[in-house]
Amino acid sequence: MHSEAAPDRIAAIQSDGALIRARGLVKRFGDFTAVDGIDVDVAPGESFGFLGPNGAGKSSTMRMIGAVSPPTAGELRILGLDPAVDGPAIRARLGVVPQTDNLDLEITVAENLLVYGRYFGLPRATLRTRAAELLDFVQLTDRATAKVEPLSGGMKRRLTIARALINDPDVVLLDEPTTGLDPQARHVLWERLYRLKQRGVTLVLTTHYMDEAEQLCDRLVVMDKGRIAAEGSPAQLIRTWSTREVCELRFPLVEGQPGPERFVPDLAPVLERGAVERIEALPDRLLLYAEDGDAALMAVTAAGVHPLSSLVRRSSLEDVFLRLTGRTLVD
Repeated sequence: MHSEAAPDRIAAIQSDGALIRARGLVKRFGDFTAVDGIDVDVAPGESFGFLGPNGAGKSSTMRMIGAVSPPTAGELRILGLDPAVDGPAIRARLGVVPQTDNLDLEITVAENLLVYGRYFGLPRATLRTRAAELLDFVQLTDRATAKVEPLSGGMKRRLTIARALINDPDVVLLDEPTTGLDPQARHVLWERLYRLKQRGVTLVLTTHYMDEAEQLCDRLVVMDKGRIAAEGSPAQLIRTWSTREVCELRFPLVEGQPGPERFVPDLAPVLERGAVERIEALPDRLLLYAEDGDAALMAVTAAGVHPLSSLVRRSSLEDVFLRLTGRTLVD
């Protein structure tokens, strides 16, 4: 799927081993620091993610990696090149899926690919062949001659991904790729991105969806307030920062009181017995972290505490983020 790259660029990449390398990367807007000294390495063929809530610095980082926003400080190399000097050369080898679709609504689905491909100086015959292949890949062949405007949100997103692949890029940047899509459209898009991973395409994505990060990322960093709080594979992060299971408890809310927080003292015996490793109190529920969620729930009942409802589930990246930052991804 990749075209041949210039030998000097390949040598630059291979000498370092990373397609993307950042050291002490900083982005400031006036007095506001959006990205605060982060270190990042992305290997060839890797699917790498930035996980965090809105305002964590993810999009600012992606714009620097995309060579459209200069770093304030630190070192950044993309494909072995310096974006401050080699911006056009870098952008020519990237595929970009922005947070908001910016398709041309007045022309057809296929024309969106053909017109965009001309920006890269690709021959018309090559473009026609590649556009047909990409429309097949994103399952839009039957819509090739249709206008873009009436397409569903999921179809538009898939077309935006096809457009990002028209120049046969070395790295594809996806900024919040499934925001605003319904669950079915999200899963269709995940399946297409997973196929790209299988083809060896390097993906870099931002997301605030924990399930998306777990599905798509080989490795990720958890970002909060412009800094990296933790790094690893989804499984490694969950093993390191959470327990195997979580027991969620909901209680009746009492006017004028902070909800379930008032039940924390009642669960002291459960903590003492070791059935629960720690407790997090959220405004609407208690989270009990344990290796065995069912055993934790039994210990709660044995302690004379009876919630309105309970749920035992496996730990997720949401729990990792809560442990690291004291708040949830949707705060």
